Amino acid sequence: MADDSPASHRRDPIKSSVGSVAAQRRRQNAVTVGKERRESLVRAKRLCRVGPSGDGDVPGEENDMVTDEKGFLLDAQTSSAVEDLKSAVAYQGKGAMQKRVNALRELRRLLSKSEFPPVEAALKAGAIPLLVQCLSFGSPDEQLLEAAWCLTNIAAGKPEETKALLPALPLLIAHLGERSSLPVAEQCAWALGNVAGEGEELRNVLLSQGALPPLARMMLRNKGSTVRTAAWALSNLIKGPDPKAATELIKVDGLLDAILRHLRKSDEELATEVAWVVVYLSALSNFATGVLVKSDAILLLVERLATSNSLQLLIPVLRSLGNLVAGDSHTTSTVLIPGHEITDGVIKVLVKCLKSDHRVLKKEASWVLSNIAAGSIEHKQLIYSSEAVPLLLRLLSTAPFDIRKEVAYVLGNLCVTPTGGDGKPNLIEEHLVSLVQRGCLSGFIDLVRSADVEAARLGLQFMELVLRGMPNGDGPKLVEQEDGIDAMERYQFHENEDLRNMANGLVDKYFGENYGIDE
Repeated sequence: MADDSPASHRRDPIKSSVGSVAAQRRRQNAVTVGKERRESLVRAKRLCRVGPSGDGDVPGEENDMVTDEKGFLLDAQTSSAVEDLKSAVAYQGKGAMQKRVNALRELRRLLSKSEFPPVEAALKAGAIPLLVQCLSFGSPDEQLLEAAWCLTNIAAGKPEETKALLPALPLLIAHLGERSSLPVAEQCAWALGNVAGEGEELRNVLLSQGALPPLARMMLRNKGSTVRTAAWALSNLIKGPDPKAATELIKVDGLLDAILRHLRKSDEELATEVAWVVVYLSALSNFATGVLVKSDAILLLVERLATSNSLQLLIPVLRSLGNLVAGDSHTTSTVLIPGHEITDGVIKVLVKCLKSDHRVLKKEASWVLSNIAAGSIEHKQLIYSSEAVPLLLRLLSTAPFDIRKEVAYVLGNLCVTPTGGDGKPNLIEEHLVSLVQRGCLSGFIDLVRSADVEAARLGLQFMELVLRGMPNGDGPKLVEQEDGIDAMERYQFHENEDLRNMANGLVDKYFGENYGIDE
């Protein structure tokens, strides 16, 4: 069986590493972005304060901090609420159903009251078996909703608390079905999304129990909140690192059309969640990437980038675009054709992101440009003649290190074509001379001085281009003027053999004992 994970995808750059290093970086993005979501824009796990039907009787407090005294009281109330639920579940007399709903509602209220709900107290009191019992088929919707809501907030807790939901997973998945009411299905999806957000182990459990198909079908619904919750849960469920789930998801009938429809027409909040699904599809599965590239996905992503100023939306949309450009040579060769409207649109939105005040957008836009710049001569000329180059040159000298490294990939790729027979890349002299005259050499030499091996290699590779390719043999003089010899000599006894050999080889070849004799 063919491996669907992204293949090692290098587009001949300055030696081997200046190109995209695309597939590897897509996979790294996919693995690390969950942590970014948890820490910043969209947390991987979400506490439910207001239910899917909009009913929530837990007022938001100005200060959610729980003091020791408040925490002790909340734990005691929670333990008591679980005992009341135990009695209500056992009661079979008149009004039993309402008694259970009232007990569930009180427990849910307590689990929704604080940013740090009393999950541990609920678990110690034995809440899980009772909540599983309340999810049984034939139960009224009000009871199912309250039980699923309690489980949602328990799953938003610590890792061991989330794992406590294992006995409830089969019923939560079963209630995603079309026979369930939308509020119940949506609340169950929320609970499962929290479980999936915990990590690979629980994702695999959910996938083995069949959670993916019903969640995917919820994406086909017309109700915005249902689609939004399902998309968020799916983005947690398929985030890998195994590409199998992403490939399975894109194959669900109607799923691609639903993604495109929501990217085209939905409000920004819903489009944001759908864009995160596209991020993981395109980062992890070559099959999904191929399907998306051949659809209108790139056009719709570009339109969103052009028209939105929402950072929460722009980040996943830009990352999705970058994954699609990096993931399939078909994209640059047959979709991003220079002179076509969509290609011009891509460059314009990337320029917009380079101008942004937000560092993530600058970094992501540079990454996308580096992959386009690793394409054909026409693609290189398209970027070279655009508004992007002066912005990139400024960023190379002024931006934080991680952005400067991405920018260096773009500028490096603009100066070379695929390697010749000697293993060295062929030069585009016009681009190299222009960029050096505009001051980029010092930025690359700064990378050589960095402790980052990848950045140092990139800087050395660009210095080799300058030494070899500047007209009239001016390369060595230019490198010397920027203290490049000193930067290279730092690697004379460096522990990294590759960098040591590169730096020493350049010094020996261009600054040997005969250097400067003519002068």
